[in-house]
Amino acid sequence: MKVAILAGGLGSRISEETEIKPKPMVEIGGRPILWHIMKHYAHHGFDDFVIALGYKGEVIKRYMVEYASLHSDLTVSLRDGTVTRNGNGNGSEPENWSIDLIETGQDTATGGRIKRLAPHVGDGTFMLTWGDGVCNIDLHKLLAFHRAHGKLATLTAVRPPARFGHLELDGDRIGEFSEKPQIGEGWINGAFFVLEPAIFDYIDGDPTQWEREPLERLAHDGELMAYRHNDFWQCMDTIRDKKLLEELWQNGAPWRTWT
Repeated sequence: MKVAILAGGLGSRISEETEIKPKPMVEIGGRPILWHIMKHYAHHGFDDFVIALGYKGEVIKRYMVEYASLHSDLTVSLRDGTVTRNGNGNGSEPENWSIDLIETGQDTATGGRIKRLAPHVGDGTFMLTWGDGVCNIDLHKLLAFHRAHGKLATLTAVRPPARFGHLELDGDRIGEFSEKPQIGEGWINGAFFVLEPAIFDYIDGDPTQWEREPLERLAHDGELMAYRHNDFWQCMDTIRDKKLLEELWQNGAPWRTWT
């Protein structure tokens, strides 16, 4: 099963990092967040990836092409320029992933990027997510949910962490203060989709925002279902988010499902 990852946006809200690299290449714990996302999918046995490139896509291409060398012990002959890999430098087995890197246009919207991946995801069920969010979702349970309801699209519904301290007030007295509570009500689109190829018919072209007309029409037609994920989920929209993920990585990384 193909796993499509959108990795072509500008990342303007985290411009401190994205002036020289695309947002999926911003590092958490010394590795791009894109790598963390792919590790999670691969841990569940989904290791056939299609990555939609756009803004500074060459940075992602270069990283993937050089990945084996960057994470291996090497012997380099300066006489003739030959390079010999001598196993992984960290002692672990190298990732056995297949990755299609597809140029989908600098200014293409999210829906347009998805539609451009149609020739590359095959004619069966595929997964889709963004290149800037991590979670500890059980992907096998997500897929089983999708197959059980028989509709065209499943999105993962999550409860986002609050960005500010939550106050419970009793008059002017603060009865309870919580710094980072989960929002008690309301669900948002956490991505981590499972989709059928017929969803491409809901996307008009490059200017189409996936989160607007396609999802709205799928919902109107009764073809969009929500898989509720009550555990960890976090996107990386801002420098504050990046710092939070760095702190979490240093303290166990709740999205780290692999060993």
